[in-house]
Amino acid sequence: MTSSGTNDGSLTGSAAWELLLPAASAPARARGRALQAALREAIRSGRLAPGTRLPSSRDLATDLGVSRGLVTEAYEQLTAEGYLRSGRGAGTWVSEAVRAARPRARDLAPRSPGTRADFVPGTPDLSLFPRAAWSAAHRAELAELPHHDLGYPDPRGLPRLRTALAGLLARRRGVVADPERIVVVSGVAQASTLVGSVLHARGMRTIGVEDPGSPQHDGLYTAAGLGTVPLPLDEDGLALEPLRASGVRAVVTTPAHQYPTGIAYSAGRRAELLDWARSVDGLVLEDDYDGDFRYDRAPVGALQGLDPEHVAYMGSVSKSLAPGLRLGWLLVPAALANEVVERKRTMDLGHPSLDQALFARFLERGDYDRQLRRCQRAYRERRDALIAALAEHFPEARVSGIAAGLHAIAELPERYGPEDDFLKRVTDAGIAVRPLSACTHARTGAGGVRLVLGYAHLPPSRIRAGVGLMAEALAG
Repeated sequence: MTSSGTNDGSLTGSAAWELLLPAASAPARARGRALQAALREAIRSGRLAPGTRLPSSRDLATDLGVSRGLVTEAYEQLTAEGYLRSGRGAGTWVSEAVRAARPRARDLAPRSPGTRADFVPGTPDLSLFPRAAWSAAHRAELAELPHHDLGYPDPRGLPRLRTALAGLLARRRGVVADPERIVVVSGVAQASTLVGSVLHARGMRTIGVEDPGSPQHDGLYTAAGLGTVPLPLDEDGLALEPLRASGVRAVVTTPAHQYPTGIAYSAGRRAELLDWARSVDGLVLEDDYDGDFRYDRAPVGALQGLDPEHVAYMGSVSKSLAPGLRLGWLLVPAALANEVVERKRTMDLGHPSLDQALFARFLERGDYDRQLRRCQRAYRERRDALIAALAEHFPEARVSGIAAGLHAIAELPERYGPEDDFLKRVTDAGIAVRPLSACTHARTGAGGVRLVLGYAHLPPSRIRAGVGLMAEALAG
């Protein structure tokens, strides 16, 4: 710079051109745009603060080794945009109207940072993800995928994947699976909002949800325009009298392994629920969130197989592979199929083609079945480790919901309550847990503490250590 340092907020010395030097080195045709972009970003980021005086166009051009006209044009453009201000004979300044943003990328992923033991349910063991097999399938699909499959896909999904899914769901879950009525989605969350928005467009304004049930349901269906009506459970499943009295014509259920209680709907209750749906020309939304993991009993088939015209079936790979894949499926009754497909089309124009082709190969070659068997063995071992650790450290605890799934319910004696005190003590000790009360609208007033303990993501050693830490925190 030709000017030396001053006290008037000027941009002087080498700092003036150091932040612009890369722009000055750009190819000749792009140099003007690069200089404008560099100045604009320097102002946005706060490196050039409001009130900073810029060098004259002649001085800056000399220091950067560019034409004066290039600098003059940049100053004029940014003045027109409001980043700079200037006055005749007064120089050029960074405008006080600019409020510099501090760019940062935050991570809003749901995690429990800084915990010594994390029993929050809902996540599988991500270290079990079959990286080698997935990578091999990815390479093969990239090499073989037809060019036209990289265009906008059928909003329902690639026919190849829908056919493979139909075979999987019929074989493993007893679903009546017509590939023409399968929609590939980014998970049960999208499946829920797709069906919810169609029901809203048809005039529905409320939908029933299990109570206790998934904490996510309220937000998902509210986003689709539906209010949620909590409906109680009994030992057989969703209680029918409150359902009939509610006036709803659609209800969300987890009949194979109810979340979070772990019960399986009885055969009688499943039949009664379908009778109700037929009587009101209604719909049952079946969330088969962990239907593949059964330990001490034979698998319970999907409700959809009993009445495919009154049940919408939803599932995903979030528990079997990884939730970050955002890959799931929705099987809808014929009467809703066209409307759901159109909603999917307008929402995102279809799921990514390469991901679909990759998963289709994974299904066709038997890799998915092998992954399910691997997870089944691991999660059974972890379930057993949790039961043993609770028996050792909390011998009076009542443990339920253990025949299937990825979590268990532990009901601790009254002496560990009240719940708020319990949660504060374990949280202060660095232990993350979810109370059953977080999953229900009801307040029972029970004196004990009931926990929904996830175990799938923890190796047995960490399960044992975590339960031990919990016992220590409560004893202190």
